[in-house]
Amino acid sequence: MSALDDLPPLRDVIRRHGLSAQKSLGQNFLLDLNLTGRIARASGALEGATVVEVGPGPGGLTRALLALGAGRVIAIERDPRCLEALAEISAYYPGRLEVISGDALKVDVRPLLGEGPARVVANLPYNVATLLLVGWLSTDPWPPWFSSLTLMFQKEVAERIVAAPGSKAYGRLAVLAGWRTTARIAFDVAPSAFVPPPKVTSSVVHLVPRAVPLPCALSTLEKVTEAAFGQRRKMLRQSLKSLGVDAGALLAAAQVEETARAEEIDVKGFVALSNALDALRASR
Repeated sequence: MSALDDLPPLRDVIRRHGLSAQKSLGQNFLLDLNLTGRIARASGALEGATVVEVGPGPGGLTRALLALGAGRVIAIERDPRCLEALAEISAYYPGRLEVISGDALKVDVRPLLGEGPARVVANLPYNVATLLLVGWLSTDPWPPWFSSLTLMFQKEVAERIVAAPGSKAYGRLAVLAGWRTTARIAFDVAPSAFVPPPKVTSSVVHLVPRAVPLPCALSTLEKVTEAAFGQRRKMLRQSLKSLGVDAGALLAAAQVEETARAEEIDVKGFVALSNALDALRASR
């Protein structure tokens, strides 16, 4: 583990502040500074960038972001036990680290960002990772306040984010991510990299917002994908009946085969279904 800075080793920081990871908070600490540096670099060149980090814990990734040149890091931490350790990092990098004590699901960072978009780089708490991602992907107006998301997930969740039509992992999350971003898995992380080690492999996912996604109402897309994937083994002519319109007319208007199933429809097809649904409702 090579040194990024002259701050104490993370194991010493954890021991000194009594920072045993809490399962209830979804905590799994990353102590390998080579790995935290790799995650930071996966977001692109950091020189002068504003970065939002969720769940910094003892600050391993925080230190990597700052050491690699981030001009400003806004770190949102729910666990008050970690605040003293983060304060030490803030003192080492004066004026560049702002720590927000609170729940990332409730904190609106946009008033804190200043001019220009930020990046989000985080080893997300696993118990809220998908909720956070969906919240960011559902941001309006679009383009959003972030220029990229570089996030750690359980590998199974990462595969659901980047899944292509026809795969078992393809579902509502892949449609939402594919509609508004381009997403890829940057690399996998073994359980042994964490303290405590989780039971599953993790993956870092990099998402870049599309400047102009296909035109579609988010709320309608959510309803269509919920209906389609809620009965994913059934043909769409059956599963889309729950939308309260003539499913055959809806599929014809969107130029989608009645016998198709949800996992066979790409993002463009779901957008067409959503727009056709809005048109049918408006014509009533």
